[in-house]
Parts: sequence; C-alpha cells; structure tokens
Amino acid sequence: MRINWHQYFLAQSHLLSLRSTCERLRVGTTIVKDNRVIAGGYNGSVSGEAHCIDVGCLLEGGHCIRTIHAEINALLQCSKFGVSTEGASVYVTHFPCVHCTKSLIQAGISSIYYAEDYKNHPYALELLDKTGVHHERIAFDRENILELFKQES
Repeated sequence: MRINWHQYFLAQSHLLSLRSTCERLRVGTTIVKDNRVIAGGYNGSVSGEAHCIDVGCLLEGGHCIRTIHAEINALLQCSKFGVSTEGASVYVTHFPCVHCTKSLIQAGISSIYYAEDYKNHPYALELLDKTGVHHERIAFDRENILELFKQES
C-alpha cells in the first residue's frame, strides 16, 4: 500500500521529532514545496549548547527558553541555505505556538498541516484565518505507519 502525501510528510515530521532534545514535548517539522522536502527541524538547543535531556529544561514563565522550536529551526535552515519558503507547506507534529505561527505566516507559508492539537492559541487561529493561511489537522496513526513498514519487510 502506498501512503498519501499528508501521511508521508507527517511521518517525516514524527521521525524528526525523535531527534528532539527537550523532554517536555518532542516536536518535528517538515517544510514542503511542490511535494519536495526543502527543510526539516526539531525542537532543541542552540548548536553547541547544553541540551535539556542532559541538564534539564531552563524554565521561565512556564516555558523552556533553552530550546528553539522545530518550526523555527526548519525556517532557519531555509534561511541559512537560501531556500525560499514562499508558498510552501509545513507539516508539524503539533499545532504551532503563537510565535511560530507568526513566523510561518511571515515566511510566506501557505498551509500548515498538523497531527495533534496542542494549546491552539486563539490569536494564532485568528491570524491564520485573517491571512488566509490554510491550517488543518490531519489524522495520523503511527501504528498504521509501523504496520506498513512490517508488511514491506
């Protein structure tokens, strides 16, 4: 059986989330343009810095300030390598926080697909609706994907 594009890209985001170094929430993001992956990211510390899994989270106001969110890491990867995100889609394991939502909108992302609701901020939803950025929760069944791997083996 061949999985559809949404399942394919969400599976990649879930795989990326396994690299996360913050134990509070493991998030992965895949940026896609014309059904091609242009970047991926996961939440983790600044390169060369200590990781939450090694030294604990650095909490301020209930948020870990040690980590860079997966969406930002993916956008920064595009920036670093000069890859345009105008009109691209984002696949993320969890609904983006309000700050990531603002960044995705500013980067020209046209669609956000996510597997799980996570503190869906009302202002983030309002901004997405006002700017016309498509956002949609896509049912993702990890067990089904794993079963497909077993069938192919």
